[in-house]
Formats: sequence, C-alpha cells, structure tokens
Amino acid sequence: MRTDLSALKFNQLSVVTLTALALLLRQPWLSALLGAAMLIGAVWPARSPMKAAYRTLAPRLGLKPDVVDESPEAHHFAQGVGGMFLLASACSVFGGLTGLGVALGFLVIALALLNLTARICVGCLMYFQYKMLRHRLTARP
Repeated sequence: MRTDLSALKFNQLSVVTLTALALLLRQPWLSALLGAAMLIGAVWPARSPMKAAYRTLAPRLGLKPDVVDESPEAHHFAQGVGGMFLLASACSVFGGLTGLGVALGFLVIALALLNLTARICVGCLMYFQYKMLRHRLTARP
C-alpha cells in the first residue's frame, strides 16, 4: 500500500489552522465539522472530505505528491482519534465545559504540530501498540 506524505502534511496543517480558528473565534461547530470530516476519512478513506480538499487545493498551492510505500492504516487510525477528540471538544463546549473543550482542542493542535514538525505521529504509535497487544493476545504458544 502507498501513502502520500504531502497529503498528510496538508491534513495536519488544515487541522492546526481550522482548530486554532475554532478556538480563537469561539466557534465549536467548526471543531465539530472538522472532527466529523476526519472521522469520515478514517472510516471511509475513499470518501474523505479532507482528501477531496487536498485534491482540489494541492495544484493551486503548488503541492506535489510525495508517495511512499507505507500502509495508510495507522494514519487513518490517528485521523480517527483526532476526529473523536475534536468532536469531544465541541460537545464539551456545547455542554458548558468550555475549559475541557479548549484543552482537547489544544491537544489536537499540539499533536498535529508534533507530527507536522518532527514526524512523530502519536496516533500511529497508539495504533502499533494496539496491533502488538492484539497479536500477543491472539498468538498461540
């Protein structure tokens, strides 16, 4: 399987920008919309709104594909975790727990920036730990 690293960077930058806007402008619906888009992309990658945005904007922004031989499964998992955190952020704000919502939003921004700048994908690490645990629990002695 193959992964486009340029698309991943575009997604991370989009997550950082849109989440920061949602927090600065106090618009939790924007976090909810982004979280839903991320979850759609995690569950149905072919129907990902993020992928559609990348395909539309990449040529206009001068982005070129950087395709590598790497399974996208871990990245889809990480995207799903990020989407869940953004939905939890929005729900927290809508429910009156603004501090929790803001903290969750900043956590998503921090982890996306870590991946964008240092190529450390915490969601991917979680995915690999899950796969290892699953293997250990199902392996026959």
